[in-house]
Amino acid sequence: MATTSRRTAARLHLLTAKQVQHAPEGDLSDGGGLLLRVRGSSASWVFRFTAPSGKRREMGLGVCHRGSPGQAGDSLTGARDAAHKGRELLRSGIDPLKQKEDARQAEREAELARKADKARDRRTLARCARDYHERAIEPRLSSKHSAQWIASLENHVPAALWHKPIADVTAPELLAALAEVKPHERARNLPAERVHETLTRIRQRLDAVFEDAIFHRYCDGNPAAAIRRKLREAMPRQKPGQFAALPFQDAPAFLAQLRDAQGTAARCLEFAVLCAARTSEALLATWSEFDLEAGVWTVPAERMKGEEEHVVFLSERAIAILQGQAGLHASLVFPSTVLEDKPMSNMAMLAVLDRLQMRGCTTVHGLCRSTFSTWANETAAARPDVIEACLAHKEQDKVRAAYNRAQFNLERRALLAAWAAYLERPAAQVLTFERAA
Repeated sequence: MATTSRRTAARLHLLTAKQVQHAPEGDLSDGGGLLLRVRGSSASWVFRFTAPSGKRREMGLGVCHRGSPGQAGDSLTGARDAAHKGRELLRSGIDPLKQKEDARQAEREAELARKADKARDRRTLARCARDYHERAIEPRLSSKHSAQWIASLENHVPAALWHKPIADVTAPELLAALAEVKPHERARNLPAERVHETLTRIRQRLDAVFEDAIFHRYCDGNPAAAIRRKLREAMPRQKPGQFAALPFQDAPAFLAQLRDAQGTAARCLEFAVLCAARTSEALLATWSEFDLEAGVWTVPAERMKGEEEHVVFLSERAIAILQGQAGLHASLVFPSTVLEDKPMSNMAMLAVLDRLQMRGCTTVHGLCRSTFSTWANETAAARPDVIEACLAHKEQDKVRAAYNRAQFNLERRALLAAWAAYLERPAAQVLTFERAA
C-alpha cells in the first residue's frame, strides 16, 4: 500500500515554475492528469481523466499566467489544487466536469429566477392594467371614455391590491376588494342597481387585464373570471326577464321631456320607444333597412334575437325622427358622436336616462318594451297575438308556430300608430313616479 502511494506521489508535480514559464508549444504533463497546454502565445491548464462512466474527458482549469516566475508558480499551484479536487471527486464516483456543468446550469437558473422575480415585482396589477389600456383601449375609445375606463380601476381597486404583482393576486382577495366598493358607492346614495353596474363593469375590465396578462405569460390564472359567479350571487336576485319599467300612465309625460332633449342618443331612445324595439335593434339600424315611403323598417334576421326577419310599421313621429337623422352618416341611422364610423354604445341611451334623472325608475329595455306591452295588454289596444308580433316574441308552442303564418300587418300598423298617439297626448302636470336622486 505504501509502495502504491509513493508511486502515485512520484507521478505528480512533474513541472517546475521555470518549466511552466518557458514551456514550448504542445502539452506538458504535471502528472495525475494535469496538463499545461500551450498554443501559440496562449497557455491553459487542462485536467484529463476517466469519468465513472468509463468515458475519457477533459476539463479546462483556466488560463496559465506565466509572465514572470512568480506568476507561473502561482498558476501552477492553483492548477494543482483544482486537479486534486477533481481526483477527490473521482474517488467518490463523481464526474468533476459534469458537476461543473451542473453548477453552471444551477447558477444560470438562479440568475433567471432572480430576473423573473424582479420582473414579476415590476409587473403589478396597476402596470399591467395601464399597459393594456394604452395598447388596447386608448386606440379604440374616445379620450373621454378611455380615461373613464382606467379611472374606474384606479379609483375602486384598493391600493394594496392595485400595486401587487399580478401573478400573486388571488380570487378571494379580489372578491373582497370589490366588496369594499359597495359601501363606498352606496355612500353616494346611488340605487343598488347602479352599484351593481359599477361592480360588474370593474370586474369585466379586470377580466380583460388578466386575460391579456395570461397571454403575455405574466400570470397563470384569471381571478376576475373566477369571481364572476360569486359576485353575481352577492347581488339581489332578479327574476329572469324582469326589467324595471316606467308605468305606462307616466310614459306621455316622460316622452314630452325626451322630445325636448337634444342629441342623437335621445332621438335613438325615442325611436326605440315608438317602435317597441330592443336596444341593439335601434342602435345598429342602417338606412338600407328602411322604406320611408311605405313607412316600414325591416330588421334582418341576423340582428334579431329570434333570428327571424322582423317588420316594424313606422308611426308619423318615428318617420320624422328618421328624416331628422338623414345626412349624419352614409349607412348608420344613429351614428356615434365620438367614434368615427361606429354606432353608439349601448350605454348611450342609459346616459339619456341619467341626464333626465330617470335611471332609478326604468331601464331602456323596460321603457321600450315592457311599458308598451303593459299599455297594450291592460288597455286591450290589440289582441295578444298582435302585441306579441309587434314585440317579435317567438311562439313558444312549436306546433302553433308551424301553422301560424299570420303577420297581422294591418293590426300591427294600427297598434304602433295608437301607441305613438298615446305617447303624444298632453303630458300630465306632475309625474306620478318619484324621480331618482
